[in-house]
Amino acid sequence: MDLFVEHGYEETTVAQIAERAGLNRATFFRHFADKREVLFAGEDVLAGLFADAIRAAPPQATLIACLRAALAAVGDTMTPQRRATARRRILIVAADSELHERGQLKYARITSSIADALRERGLDDLTARLAADLGLLAFRVAFERWMKAGEEEPFPPFAVKALNDLQTRAAEFSDPVTDGKRTHSGPHMSGRSAAST
Repeated sequence: MDLFVEHGYEETTVAQIAERAGLNRATFFRHFADKREVLFAGEDVLAGLFADAIRAAPPQATLIACLRAALAAVGDTMTPQRRATARRRILIVAADSELHERGQLKYARITSSIADALRERGLDDLTARLAADLGLLAFRVAFERWMKAGEEEPFPPFAVKALNDLQTRAAEFSDPVTDGKRTHSGPHMSGRSAAST
């Protein structure tokens, strides 16, 4: 990560990474398929935590309870150290279109893992896919808010609030909308606010 920041992602070689880490190239490739994986190594961990929490939820757990359990499971991994690393990774990924695409693929794989776990609980395919998208969106919204919060703020409350916010917005989908505004006294639903959710 230091090398990517210092020299840029494209200019940094595997040999440089291995040397900085005090390893040889063979050891590097035992851990990572390529240098992109240095940035996305936590993908499988997150996917596993989400899916395992859903599988471990009580049989009578509601769908939303399963999603809450999944978000709670990743909370312990969202440490101040991870926040600092994430800030650097965001800058590195934003500067490279290939990495940005790889990041989107990461999210797709995590969503698929969540959906698979929900199907195992007996949900139909469409419901599982919708719930998985909702769960990952809650995680992403929570993560964005957490990154902007104070250094000592824990992640779990942000996850709870993000999921609650999305539930509230989804419940309002049936409200009439005219010219981008709700016809009742609730909050306006402009194109900007809809896109931000």
